Amino acid sequence: MSDAERVSIGGLKIAKILYDFVVHDAVPGTGIEASAFWQGLDRVVHDFAPRNRALLQKRDALQAKIDDWYRGRRGRPFDVAAHRAFLTEIG
Repeated sequence: MSDAERVSIGGLKIAKILYDFVVHDAVPGTGIEASAFWQGLDRVVHDFAPRNRALLQKRDALQAKIDDWYRGRRGRPFDVAAHRAFLTEIG
């Protein structure tokens, strides 16, 4: 999506279609100002971004271990006990 299809709000770049939906359809009648909604979303996104990045890195590391484990056992019968032990070991 190009920057032309996005709206800059605080530190966020929002897809224009989402921006239009929130401003014109979702927020009216709720008693919440669109600017307050975007400020809150900006705060939440930026507060949780570092933790989210760390969790995604952990997920990638776990997936790599799982992929390696299965590659190393290709062609062997499935061993439930070994599988459970491996998953317990990696967390």
